[in-house]
Amino acid sequence: MPFDFDTPIDRSGTATVKYERRAARFGQADVLPLWVADMDFATPPCVVSALTARCAHPIYGYTIVPESAVQAVADWQLRRHGWCIDPDWVLIGPGLLPLYAACITAYTRAGETVALPTPVYDPLFAIPQRLDRQVLRLPLIQAGGLQALDGASWARMLTPGTRLLVLCSPHNPGGRVWRTEELAALGELAQRHDLLIISDEIHADLVYPGHRHQPIASLTPQLAARTITLGSPGKTFNTAGLATAYAIVPDAALRALLQQAMQAHGLEGPNLFGLAALVAAYREGGPWLEALIAYLRGNRDHTLAWLAQHLPLVRPHPPEASFLLWLDCRALGLTDDELMRRLVAAGLGLTPGRQFGPEGSGFVRLNYALPRARLDEALTRLAIALK
Repeated sequence: MPFDFDTPIDRSGTATVKYERRAARFGQADVLPLWVADMDFATPPCVVSALTARCAHPIYGYTIVPESAVQAVADWQLRRHGWCIDPDWVLIGPGLLPLYAACITAYTRAGETVALPTPVYDPLFAIPQRLDRQVLRLPLIQAGGLQALDGASWARMLTPGTRLLVLCSPHNPGGRVWRTEELAALGELAQRHDLLIISDEIHADLVYPGHRHQPIASLTPQLAARTITLGSPGKTFNTAGLATAYAIVPDAALRALLQQAMQAHGLEGPNLFGLAALVAAYREGGPWLEALIAYLRGNRDHTLAWLAQHLPLVRPHPPEASFLLWLDCRALGLTDDELMRRLVAAGLGLTPGRQFGPEGSGFVRLNYALPRARLDEALTRLAIALK
C-alpha cells in the first residue's frame, strides 16, 4: 500500500522536543528544526492501529513484558539482520539511554574507563562521565569523505583501567555502516584486552541499499559472550516518545548483572503502549519501513546533489544509514560560534558538530527526515547562511 511522506504534519501543541525547545536551544522559536534525531513523518499505520486498540481497554496499569514482545525482537533480528538469538537474551527497558546507563553501572566501577570512537552521539560519553567514569576518546580516521575504525592505533591508547568499549553501529553522526572486517578487527581488540562491548544499534534498521548492517555480536560466539547489544524501534518507526528499548545479552552472567542494575535503578517496569508499538512494528511494519528507506534515500541523494552544485565548500559524509547528514564546513573558515550564528540567522536549527566531541569542531549535523518541500526550504536557508 502507498504511504504518504510528503504531506507536512503540524506538530505544534504536542510538547515535542524538536519544536518546543527551539527557543531555549537556538535563541529563537522560528528556526526550521533539523537537529534532534526524530522524523517529521507519521508513525506507521500498523502501530497507530495497535495503540488505538490498546487504548480501547480503559485500564492502563502496571504491566509485564509479554512473551510476544521478546519473541518479536528475536524474529526481527533474524529476519532483518540474519542474527539468530534466543528470546531469553532480551531485556526490555524504558529507553536506550536508561539501559546504557544501567550497563555502565553494571559493568564498571567509579574511576574505571569507558572507551569509545569519536566524534559520536554525545550521551554515549556524557553518561559515563556523569557516573564518575573516565572516558577515553578513540579518534576515528577520516578516509575518503568517510570515517573508519582504527583498532591498530587504539590498542596503544587503551589503559589498564579500560573496561568497556562502546560502539555506535551504524555510526551517529557519520552515517557509516561498519564493514564486517572492521567489526572483526574491533572484536579482536576487545578480546585481546579483555574488554566488554556495548553496541548501540538503534539506527541498524535504516540502512540504504548496497550496505548491510552486521550486529557485532553475531560474528562469533566468543564476541557474543562479551557483547551487550542495545536496540529499539524508536528511530526506525518514529516511536521514541513511547520510551521502549531492549538489550540483547547472550551471556547469562552479564545478563544477570544488567538485570540487577535495572532493578537498582527502577528500570524494570515497561511502557505498555511501547510494548504494543514494538510488537506491531516488528510484526507488520516491514512494508512501511521499505517505503521510508526509499523516501529517505531520495532526500539524501537530493541533498548531496544540491550541496555539490550550490555549496561545494561544504563537504558531506554520504550517509550509508539513517537520516543524519554530517557536514564538514571547515573549508568555510568560520569558527564554530560564527557557523551556528549564521545558520540560526537564516532560520535553521542544526546540531553543532562540537556537541559530538572536539573532533566535531567545524562540522554540523542535519536531519533530512522531513517532507521534500520542507527539505528544499531548509536547503534554501542553508545557502543564505553559508554562501
